[in-house]
Amino acid sequence: MEQTRVAVVIEDDPDIRALLAAVLTQAGFDVHAAATGADGVALVTEHDPVVTTLDLSMPGIDGFETARRVRDVSSTYLVIVSALSDEIDVLQGLQAGADDYIVKPFRPRELRARIEAMLRRPRALAPPSAPEAEEGGEESWLEHRGLRMDPDRRTVSADGAEPDLTRTEFDLLRELLEAGTRVVSKQQLSLALRGERHSDFVSEHDLRAIEVHMANLRRKLGESASSPRWIETVRGVGYRLTAG
Repeated sequence: MEQTRVAVVIEDDPDIRALLAAVLTQAGFDVHAAATGADGVALVTEHDPVVTTLDLSMPGIDGFETARRVRDVSSTYLVIVSALSDEIDVLQGLQAGADDYIVKPFRPRELRARIEAMLRRPRALAPPSAPEAEEGGEESWLEHRGLRMDPDRRTVSADGAEPDLTRTEFDLLRELLEAGTRVVSKQQLSLALRGERHSDFVSEHDLRAIEVHMANLRRKLGESASSPRWIETVRGVGYRLTAG
């Protein structure tokens, strides 16, 4: 018998909270809802949900702090659903630990599709120092100028250091390593995170989110965007590995 999937909705607006709960219930989740960040963190701690949606503008602790507290206790897929659409808000939300950021008003079908895409990705990376990561065959590794990844065990090292990457950062890096020196557009990267290869719909917000994730990835790798060792920007298009 298939185990019931659990979701938590953290949203202070009762109408939107009910809509999010309905969308997730229709997707097969057992939904628990909270109107404040503190109550939401308590629900996440109690139920260990697969998916959590989170508003940013709430009474008490705001969504950014709530995201950090959720991430401290859970590897739940964390989706911010907010009316705040400025780049700084997206940046802070993703840096706080969100896996995705959707701007209100949202389309229920799009939210459900994004969540289903996330469910096809592992909920957590393997611990960087796990013994099994060292025992894998060399043929499974992707490598570029001292940057090494084992996609199967989801481990990464950069000159021997072990950056603490999120799921999204890991998956973006894997796309680039697999592409080699071919340019990968921001649209392609966005679709890859959704588990798609072809689609007519990639919003400007999606493209900005890729830019934020890439900036976070570079920061964790100790990479300079102006003088990159591993990942270079192809202006107006996307990214590729550096030559050599």
